[in-house]
Amino acid sequence: MIFYFFALSAAAAVLLVSNPRHETNRWAAFFLVCASIGGAEPTLREAGWPRFADAAVYVNQTFTPCGILAFSLAYAERLPRGRTRRRLTAVLLFFPAGLMLAATPMWPALEIDFPLLLCWVGPYYGAACYVLVRALWKEEDARRKRNRLITTLIIVPTVLATLAFINVARAIKPDFDFFAYISIFMIYSLSMALLCVFVYGFLGVKLRIEHDPLDTTMKAVSSGTAMLNHTIKNEIGKISLSTLNLRHQLPDADADTRQHLAIIAQSSEHMLEMVTRIHHRTKAIVLHERPHALDDLVRDCLDRYAGLLEERGITHAFSPLERPVLLLDAIHIREVLGNLIMNAVEAMEGGGHLDVALDGNKRNIVLTVSDNGPGIPKERLRRVMEPFYSTKSRVDNYGLGLSYAYNVMLLSGGTLSLSGAAGGGTCAALTFPRKKQRKE
Repeated sequence: MIFYFFALSAAAAVLLVSNPRHETNRWAAFFLVCASIGGAEPTLREAGWPRFADAAVYVNQTFTPCGILAFSLAYAERLPRGRTRRRLTAVLLFFPAGLMLAATPMWPALEIDFPLLLCWVGPYYGAACYVLVRALWKEEDARRKRNRLITTLIIVPTVLATLAFINVARAIKPDFDFFAYISIFMIYSLSMALLCVFVYGFLGVKLRIEHDPLDTTMKAVSSGTAMLNHTIKNEIGKISLSTLNLRHQLPDADADTRQHLAIIAQSSEHMLEMVTRIHHRTKAIVLHERPHALDDLVRDCLDRYAGLLEERGITHAFSPLERPVLLLDAIHIREVLGNLIMNAVEAMEGGGHLDVALDGNKRNIVLTVSDNGPGIPKERLRRVMEPFYSTKSRVDNYGLGLSYAYNVMLLSGGTLSLSGAAGGGTCAALTFPRKKQRKE
């Protein structure tokens, strides 16, 4: 069993190191450590440390179910908002473990009352499985649903096996040899988790190793354009200086020469403006988040584009079913909304209707920007958020607007998704997690 101690401890370390600030990862690491301690019991007894072995059994049997339920609630985003409420919830979750300690004889050996333990551990494990399955069932986002399915398949079977072969079996027969049965499910969970880490990702671990493809691409683009921007600016500076010197050295130049010098100067200014725009779109994004009313930001953006919308013959409507105050960077979110509005305007060249809606559910707040333009074909819809990919033919479009918007939402803890089909318009959805909401 010492193998399971090291295997589960290593898994806990990987989860904790991959994202130590994420509450879900911290709870996952906690219950894995508690579960791993049980694997050290035989080794401790063989080493002549029976008291430590008894303590390992107690921690394993009482703290693991508390940790699993806390993890499930955090993963399903069912913990209450606010640090004080979360701490109180944690205290309440671990309260039965403290009562068990008071009801457990300490001398001459620590003996757990397994029938009493089952009275509360059974509901804990059952509730944890229910929370995970319900979160999977209710999830609407395809990517998050896949991640929830993976987590459910890894955890739920082993939790139910633990309940059956350890808690229920030992409540009936205290000396029941559960290891041969539970080891099958432990190997299943560890193998499944290891496979998913490399194929899909599990609890964010893949995101730490591979990271999100679009985010990685944007970092590469940012690094490359930063160097290119520096080089081009230096060369443009030389061209501009040479042009200025020629103007002074040729005060009596003919009209053709002056025209050529003016073209060189204008081209230099245009190139400088172009690389500056690209650089601003691809440089590293740093958020300065403050509480802001999201509906006010939307109205502000629509007011800014009202003249353009009227000029293009585009009507618009804003329907806020919620008016949440969210922790966000107002400057970047305005820019994201501006990009989505401009994309819709350019899609509806002959006029149309722009609809902006703000709604939410228990887990998320969703802001949608929809148009009734020609839409985007499915084969292109998968690529529109890639840097420098554009469905437009304009020379001043660099294909960076949606990539920028995607990264802003990613850094904000949310998502950007596009839906629609050719001929049916396009809908862009900005999804903010409910935990970003603040009281007005």
